[in-house]
Amino acid sequence: MSRLHLRHRRPLLATFAAFAVLAGTAATAPAATARTAPAAAPLQTLDDTYYQDAMGKSGTALRNALHTIISKQTKISYSQVWDALKNTDQDPANSSNVVLVYSGRSISKNSSGGSVGQWNREHVWAKSHGDFGTATGPGTDIHHLRPEDVQVNSIRGNKDFDNGGSPVSGAPGSSTDSDSFEPRDAVKGDVARMILYMAVRYEGGDGFADLEPNERVSNGSAPYIGRLSVLKAWSQEDPPDAFEKRRNDVIFDQYQHNRNPFIDHPEWVGSIW
Repeated sequence: MSRLHLRHRRPLLATFAAFAVLAGTAATAPAATARTAPAAAPLQTLDDTYYQDAMGKSGTALRNALHTIISKQTKISYSQVWDALKNTDQDPANSSNVVLVYSGRSISKNSSGGSVGQWNREHVWAKSHGDFGTATGPGTDIHHLRPEDVQVNSIRGNKDFDNGGSPVSGAPGSSTDSDSFEPRDAVKGDVARMILYMAVRYEGGDGFADLEPNERVSNGSAPYIGRLSVLKAWSQEDPPDAFEKRRNDVIFDQYQHNRNPFIDHPEWVGSIW
């Protein structure tokens, strides 16, 4: 873990301890197990610590500051993603299950794999867009990796995101056509914020392609995904919910130790793009 991350975490832990004392409870940190949800950090605490170098900025200056902040992360392997997703995407109503991102279906954590009826690891930023595959880094960044039904994942393939198309079998509310995919309404904002996180996190300076959203579909293997205008609209229409916020906290607390800033500050989407 980097010194910068430790510097950020110490004030957070101290704040949590203070909250516990005020509430008359013991200020002991819970064990970091796969089924223990971290205490959510108050946004003001994050702004005073984790995001302190981004506060008051906008446009390119904000983007550059956020890139520096979120690039300090712990990286996990592609095999470790399986267990991470069982935690990050756990069904709040059934701790034995995960929720599939496009399908919305709750399925056993143990039903992971590559066969029909199982769930696998969906790269929301399609890994062929920039040709990073499953390399440690963008290919294993769980801020954009989500559980999804094997067949629905195949239907999405590496299509860009846009409105319209025909209904997707197995994913009620999702649509697709020859060159684009539209997720169900409940996760439209999630998808947008994952894509925009990837664009800010991977700027081409770490041996991987410079990932960017654009206004095209059919981007192929180029390091772009569209449509930006649609993603911005989705982010406004579907603000962060409790599931998405918990996911961000779990990734920060237990795995990568970085955050998706557009979940904490959705208004930064319009400031940068």
